[in-house]
Amino acid sequence: MEVKSITKYVRLSPKKARDVAREIQGLPVSSALDILTFTPKKAAQLIGKTLKTAIADAENNFSLDASTLVIKEAVIGGGPTLRRFKPRAKGSAGPILKRTSHISITLVGSAPEKKKKVARKAAAKPLEEAPAAVVETA
Repeated sequence: MEVKSITKYVRLSPKKARDVAREIQGLPVSSALDILTFTPKKAAQLIGKTLKTAIADAENNFSLDASTLVIKEAVIGGGPTLRRFKPRAKGSAGPILKRTSHISITLVGSAPEKKKKVARKAAAKPLEEAPAAVVETA
């Protein structure tokens, strides 16, 4: 079972966020949260929020156990860029690009196994032995 959580339009450059996202790919959720807690970057806090949302979705919506979840992929995509201009020398203007990103985290976990139902008639009847084949010789 895969659980996906997306945070859109985060005011952070995708290039800066990808460095943090690469560190947690393929890790169990508990160790990924530990790494994000002690990483001193803005991206770590935002990715941590998205990861906690994915964990809550997995527990509440899909009845998955948080201890069995593993991060399948953490993808940082580029969002729309805000374009601003700064005055420069001789009446010109220099562009300033304020980039945004979309954070997407996919978790994988095994669903809880359900007990198989056994039909009452099949369970109540003991297996009967098949009659032996009779071989006639002439």
